[in-house]
Amino acid sequence: MRLFDHRGYSDLNFVRRSLSIAAAVAALSCLGAAQANAAPGCGHASWYALTSKTASGERMNASLMTAAHRSLPFGTKVLVTNKRNGKSVVVRINDRGPFIRGRVLDVSKAAAKNIGMVNSGTAQVCYQIVDGGSQKIAGKGAKEG
Repeated sequence: MRLFDHRGYSDLNFVRRSLSIAAAVAALSCLGAAQANAAPGCGHASWYALTSKTASGERMNASLMTAAHRSLPFGTKVLVTNKRNGKSVVVRINDRGPFIRGRVLDVSKAAAKNIGMVNSGTAQVCYQIVDGGSQKIAGKGAKEG
């Protein structure tokens, strides 16, 4: 029985290396699934009140409880809590953003008013998904149905 191949690797080294690669692939697959579910998070949020179309194709309405997030599927409902005062609101993701480093959400003016951040313009918030959306993650033509 030959213990080494032509490069000097033993059969045992080959098996160990193969198992290590398989374990790494499995770990990355689990990590990707966890990120796809967008675990709860905390960070800086701001509010906006434009009248243009959102990334989901609907017109922005500052009086609705909506928000922008970089990757959550359109239609996802998210509980947003202002860390300073403990006030919470449920918003529906219908836009992409924020595009300012360090911010995790842009909420509508109505949502900002509910959690007491209109005057300050921004707030430290925590958010968690309360209902996953059934819409596309990104792209034109994704409309709520």
